[in-house]
Amino acid sequence: HRRTRPGSVRRAPSTMVLKTERCSFSGLRVYPGHGTRLTKIDSSTFLFLNGKCKKLFNQKKKPAKLAWTTTYRKAHKKDIEASTTRKKRRVNKSAFTRSLVGASLEVLAKKRNEKPEVRAAAREAALREIKERAKKAKGKK
Repeated sequence: HRRTRPGSVRRAPSTMVLKTERCSFSGLRVYPGHGTRLTKIDSSTFLFLNGKCKKLFNQKKKPAKLAWTTTYRKAHKKDIEASTTRKKRRVNKSAFTRSLVGASLEVLAKKRNEKPEVRAAAREAALREIKERAKKAKGKK
């Protein structure tokens, strides 16, 4: 029980913030002063919570196959109630035709309503014109 000086204000004890890291194998929190760090020759570092995690890592076990690891829990959809997310509803937007830069709505409607034969004929005429232009260009060279 602490005594306070007369006139001084008593403060609530401040909570200390600890910087925790994640275990490379299990995904559990590793508090300062705990765990083992492994540095490989290629200078990649791994932090393990305990000897169990380190041994399993060295045996090249897959953490997703061990029920107590966080990767397993994520893979098998455990702990979902903790982070429930609402499914997004799709908004059905009605089809709306806008005029393009080169053509107005009337031109687009006219093109849509024309017969396929007319369209094919127009395409052939355009191709013929391109071929003729190419022949002329070749003739000039």
